[in-house]
Amino acid sequence: MIRKNPRGDLPRVHPDAFVDPTAILCGLVIVEADVFIGPYAVIRADEMDADGHIEPIVIGAHSNIQDGVVIHSKSGAAVTIGERTSIAHRAIVHGPCRVGNGVFIGFNSVLFNCTIEDRCVVRHNAVVDGCHLPAGFYVTSTQRIGPATDLARLPRVSADASEFSEDVARTNNALVRGYKTIQNEF
Repeated sequence: MIRKNPRGDLPRVHPDAFVDPTAILCGLVIVEADVFIGPYAVIRADEMDADGHIEPIVIGAHSNIQDGVVIHSKSGAAVTIGERTSIAHRAIVHGPCRVGNGVFIGFNSVLFNCTIEDRCVVRHNAVVDGCHLPAGFYVTSTQRIGPATDLARLPRVSADASEFSEDVARTNNALVRGYKTIQNEF
């Protein structure tokens, strides 16, 4: 469902993107080319700051927002998801937040008030809150990363983890093309 926010902003979805009919996009949301937005995802850019301003939620080209993902932002702050990035099932991305290119965010993970640079992997049920994660870092499942985390103790993304991330992105790009061919059948 594509709908306006109370201020009247309407999402802009590139014609080459696929948004599942059960997903909800509300307000100042920009979806770029070849993006897959899965069933029951919710992307809401509807809260304003004290001056009535809203920054957009931008989903970069060739990225995928999987089933049940929630993307929202506090007081109109920006949320940017880079290109070829995967946000896996039931993850929460709450702005302000910037996620770089070629990033993998695992099932049920939570991102808030953070920057995650290019080619990072955040595995399942992890939390990244209030910090800047430099490019190429690996966050293990169930780990919590915050401002006090010693990033020198975090591993770097391995070749296997990088290959897995690329495969997820590639698979979901194929889903975009597949669902676009049958979208008038449902």
